[in-house]
Amino acid sequence: MCDYFSDETAIIDAGTSIGEGTKIWHFCHVLPDTIIGNDCSFGQNCVVGPKVTIGNGVKVQNNVSIYEGVEVKDDVFLGPSMVFTNVINPRAFIQRKEEFKKTLLKKGCSIGANATIVCGVTIGEYALIGSGAVITKDVKPFALMAGVPARQIGWVGISGDTLQFVDNKTEDEFAHYELIENSLRVIKK
Repeated sequence: MCDYFSDETAIIDAGTSIGEGTKIWHFCHVLPDTIIGNDCSFGQNCVVGPKVTIGNGVKVQNNVSIYEGVEVKDDVFLGPSMVFTNVINPRAFIQRKEEFKKTLLKKGCSIGANATIVCGVTIGEYALIGSGAVITKDVKPFALMAGVPARQIGWVGISGDTLQFVDNKTEDEFAHYELIENSLRVIKK
């Protein structure tokens, strides 16, 4: 007996590790050598792997494919139909598996619906990527990103709410924040 739930239409390949309390819904496919943490949720029609690592408490909405080269830390949210890539210059007639670029999503970041994450970037802790944005370079922790290509339009707190600063200081229910030379310093409450 397993400690996770998978719908009868989901395919879980041998050689996977899936944590307790995780739910994998309709028409998902988890490929070999994939590690999924505890208390994750995968909406319908998701593909994960091979060789992907997913942390604890990750929420993956419908129609998301997480390819080799992607690493997802704890408490990340992946919105419906958002897209990852793993090769910069793909061609159908050229095998480039040795050129897969690592993409790292750090703790607590959120990716909006239909956003595209071009391979080889790191998205910082608690960053928020707006729906439809195209990320082509690294994203700072707590950055609010929007547009094509995406650019930083503000800052968000751990709560996900947009931060408003007075004398370069603000807070939300989780932390105090200080803006110093275009970086956010966080002091947890």
